[in-house]
Parts: sequence; C-alpha cells; structure tokens
Amino acid sequence: MPLPIQLYTDGSSRGNPGPGGYGVVLKCGPHYKEISEGFEETTNNRMELMAVIVGLEAIKRPNAEVIVWSDSKYVVDAVNLGWVFGWEKKNFDKKANPDLWIRFLEVYRRHRVRFVWIKGHAGHPENERCDALAVAAASKFL
Repeated sequence: MPLPIQLYTDGSSRGNPGPGGYGVVLKCGPHYKEISEGFEETTNNRMELMAVIVGLEAIKRPNAEVIVWSDSKYVVDAVNLGWVFGWEKKNFDKKANPDLWIRFLEVYRRHRVRFVWIKGHAGHPENERCDALAVAAASKFL
C-alpha cells in the first residue's frame, strides 16, 4: 500500500485585495516538492484555496490518499463541515470564489483527501515553509 501524500499549504496577501501568493510543500516518503506563485491582485482566501488546488493538481497518482494540512479555516471548514457540497448544489450562488471551488472539487474528487487544520505561525516547520514561499511569491508584486 503506498504511503499517504502529505500536502502542506498556505496563502498570503498584502492587503485584501492586494498582491498575494501561495506556497505548497508535498511530501511522500523520500519525495519532496515545493510550489509557489504570486499574483498582482488577489485575496487571502483565494490564495489559501489556490494552494490546495495546485498541490492536488501536482499529484500524478490517481486515487491517492492525501492529507492536506492547512491553517485556513475557510478551506478546511468548507470541506470538513460539508459547506462546499451545499454551495455546489446551489451553483455557488452568492459565494465568493466559485471559479476556484469548481476547480477544487474537480481535483478533490480524483483522490481520497482528508483535511487537517493546523494553527498558523505556531512553529510547524512545513506550515512555516509554505508561509515563507507564499510571502516571497507575493513580494514580487510589491
């Protein structure tokens, strides 16, 4: 049985909206990958969600077991409490970021994903690394 993939994510924006970025760390056994990207005008919630999407899209193994570690209550609660599935049934009417939620659900359904909320800026090494990647990516637009 393959090991679960550990997906660590964080998003950042300087202003809300403002320049922003996301950071991703993927770990599985000896494999390690970092991904980040910045945007000139975005929001923190968009970057938090983009980090998860891009991390899941980077996983090539179909039906992989993935544990997503995020400090975003917006993302974690939307999935763990089932809100996003209700939003989907209502075509994301009056919800923020419908484009990203649709993209998220498409890639989410390719894998077996579990979300774990972690406190941000609390010394968790991978979360701190994701934060550094996100801030650096956002800083390119300051």
